[in-house]
Amino acid sequence: MISDNEKIVIGEDLTVNRIGLGTNRIQNDDRSKAALTNAVRLGINFIDTASAYTSGFSEEVIGETLSPYNNIVVATKGGMVAPDFHVDARPETLAHQIENSLQKLHLQTIPLYFLHRVDPNVPMKESLLFLKQMQKEGKIKHIGLSQVIIEQIEEARKYIAVAAVENEYNLSQRMYEDVVDYTQSEKIAFVPFFPLHFDDTNTIHELAAKYNVTPSQLALAWLLKRSLMMLPIPGSLSINHLEENAFAAKIVLSDEDFVKLSDSAY
Repeated sequence: MISDNEKIVIGEDLTVNRIGLGTNRIQNDDRSKAALTNAVRLGINFIDTASAYTSGFSEEVIGETLSPYNNIVVATKGGMVAPDFHVDARPETLAHQIENSLQKLHLQTIPLYFLHRVDPNVPMKESLLFLKQMQKEGKIKHIGLSQVIIEQIEEARKYIAVAAVENEYNLSQRMYEDVVDYTQSEKIAFVPFFPLHFDDTNTIHELAAKYNVTPSQLALAWLLKRSLMMLPIPGSLSINHLEENAFAAKIVLSDEDFVKLSDSAY
């Protein structure tokens, strides 16, 4: 049974469990499809992808494997183009990517759509007003931002309601501490990518042994305690790792150990 503190609400109406799945390694193969079905079986119901992931195969395989979706929230992104991952957030590019994402994911409406990156060559207002138009047309439901600072979030909120922010954040990489605090206070979901990157310290191993968990599980538990609006998206194709990740939401880290782990890894 999943308790309320293991859930998060995105945009006031999308309730998901607090451990999601990143899918930047999903390919069109049996292992990837098994990972998706096993993740859902384990209660992971937030699936994060992007039009640029594995040149579109990630979205395609998610659509073929998981649709029709049953209490699953799929988030995807546009504004970055494969295979070289260059940023292009022009409305015409976003329009093409949204149509492709809808088709590949077998969706009528994308529950959460991230601007993958702010394009330095396109005014953010222009990109966001286009996404708002897509929202009005029913092609996307909620809008998020990725790799942004507070000033950019506040600028974006002049034009759209920001439902989520997806930035790099983990035990060892904490340049967005202020963004985490901001999203917590504003009730905006914070989706940390690369959540399992951390320094291999004695402290994390000692605390992992104390809680009888793996260091990776402890790193996820630290993220969940850091903010109630935190929604980590570890990616894995291993059933054992998926099980470990899903269980991490049940680890209750003490305040003292949270501080100890914070200080040792940064």
